[in-house]
Amino acid sequence: MSDFLVLVAPMWVVFTLAAQGTVLSGRTGVFNVTQEGVMALGASVGFITAYKTGSNMTGLLMAFLAGAVIGLVLAYMTTQLRLDQFVVGLALFFAATGAAGLFYREVIGVTMTPPKVETLTKFEIPVLSDIPVIGEALFRQDYLFYFAVVLSIVLYWFMQRTSAGLNFRSVGENPKAADSLGVNVTLARTWSTVVGSGLIGIAGAYFPLHFTGIYTDGMIAGRGWLVIALAFLGGWRPAYVVAGAAFFAAMDALGQKAQVMGLGIPHQFIEMLPFVATLLVMVFAFRWARQPAHLGLNYDRESRLAG
Repeated sequence: MSDFLVLVAPMWVVFTLAAQGTVLSGRTGVFNVTQEGVMALGASVGFITAYKTGSNMTGLLMAFLAGAVIGLVLAYMTTQLRLDQFVVGLALFFAATGAAGLFYREVIGVTMTPPKVETLTKFEIPVLSDIPVIGEALFRQDYLFYFAVVLSIVLYWFMQRTSAGLNFRSVGENPKAADSLGVNVTLARTWSTVVGSGLIGIAGAYFPLHFTGIYTDGMIAGRGWLVIALAFLGGWRPAYVVAGAAFFAAMDALGQKAQVMGLGIPHQFIEMLPFVATLLVMVFAFRWARQPAHLGLNYDRESRLAG
């Protein structure tokens, strides 16, 4: 059980960071569907920067900036030009995916042996790390694990316990009413999308900087699409997303565990498990999960309609 939790914990970081970034923009009404591409771009930029500078922290910061740039473009096209959010998001997904491979080949080139970086250092919390079963999984992790925990707590507190958070959430529920109360809808949607996309970029960079030490095309492997499902499953609430991320990470880790156990099952079938589990869960989740009322709808203050 302890070994399984050790596999789950780092994957939980990926799903949590990416999903919280998705929730952040979604609560203001911006439906971000660029996750798969932004995570790939974050992985590429983060790895290249870490390799060239020798600093994983710098790599993570550049991955955040790369995601933030995509978020800024998405925000501008949907808040200023009022283009369809889903169409723009798909276009940016393809652009980011292509840019990820392009940047790597332009900077690193084609090599027989791929370059490698040192993975993130794990920190051991005395006493707590010795707790049976959960000690190693929860208290012997790198700093990004603890960042994901703190981020989730801060987002929950901000959205659910502060007046600023109430104003923030009102943008996604009724932007016309929020605007009439003095909330800057455009600003809220812009910064939440920029920061949210930056977090998604960091989630992508976690793959080469924690798991493998190298970058390869396709290493995100569809997890960006699962992140969107996770946001819906969590009802666009930071606290529920944390629990949902644990489920998604467990399904992912189960697939990894099954592949190395030599069960004689085709690996293609095993790789399907997280996606099949997602579909089954979403069938029931959509009965109770609630999304922001104006998710995916652009706002025009000159229009008589709210969205």
